[in-house]
Amino acid sequence: MEYRAVYHGASAEIVEKKSRFIADVFPVSGEEGAMRILEQIKKQYWDARHHCWAYVIGEKQVQERCSDDGEPSGTAGKPILEVICGQELHNTMIIVTRYFGGTLLGTGGLVRAYTQASQAGLEQSTVITRIEGYRLKIETDYTGLGKIQYLLGQKGIQIVNSDYTDKVEIEILIPETEEQPLVREITEVTNGQATAGRVETCCFANVDGKMVVF
Repeated sequence: MEYRAVYHGASAEIVEKKSRFIADVFPVSGEEGAMRILEQIKKQYWDARHHCWAYVIGEKQVQERCSDDGEPSGTAGKPILEVICGQELHNTMIIVTRYFGGTLLGTGGLVRAYTQASQAGLEQSTVITRIEGYRLKIETDYTGLGKIQYLLGQKGIQIVNSDYTDKVEIEILIPETEEQPLVREITEVTNGQATAGRVETCCFANVDGKMVVF
């Protein structure tokens, strides 16, 4: 299984008819943590009129919630939630704080503003694809090393750790669905001289070209 999520959140601001819309994006793992974040934002922007928000929590059994926080029904929380869902994000919360500028925007204007602020916040954030899989250790002699390196390179699989002694041990991260086919291919290309086994079950992602394990 794999899913998209926010790795590092960020903030962004747009101005619409003198009203300021400040979007803050956060990775979240549960409702309790999301509510703590909301309270922190309310304290940070204590003089703002509205703190509208939405989140999507969970990977398989997804929980979605949103709030207009005093704005006309459906003009704030729902647009924020639709931005999160539109980018297929999980475990993600966006809070948009509004400082009223004195001019009414109307329902259409509010929907656009909350949507654009949320999109701007995500554009400044780091979004990753989290992959469920395994850390595999491959043991081979030096004769089989080049074949294995070539095979991994063809598949775009990075070596995350290596140890060179009288034999070679390398570690890779592999999605669940790709583990068994890869093990078979390693066995084939090395004529059974290399072995591969699980070190651990984990989640991982490519973050700016580097593999990160969670």
